[in-house]
Amino acid sequence: MSQSLAKQCNELKERYDTCFLKWYSEKYLRGIGTADNNECSTLFKEYSSCLQEALKERGIDRLLEDAREDNKENDAAFLGRKK
Repeated sequence: MSQSLAKQCNELKERYDTCFLKWYSEKYLRGIGTADNNECSTLFKEYSSCLQEALKERGIDRLLEDAREDNKENDAAFLGRKK
């Protein structure tokens, strides 16, 4: 598995990746689990929170917001959504 974009989040990412791959192969693919009922969601939230904080510390969060705003019309056109 690959490392996280933020070094301090590597352990959380590894725990989430391991959980997700196990859930996906042992439950989801066998029809036992659903995407809405995923026991790894708590780990994902922890990893996502860590990553968001790291992006914010580096100022990357603002760059992402600006890029999303600049491409809002393109996204709407390609995804067939209304503006």
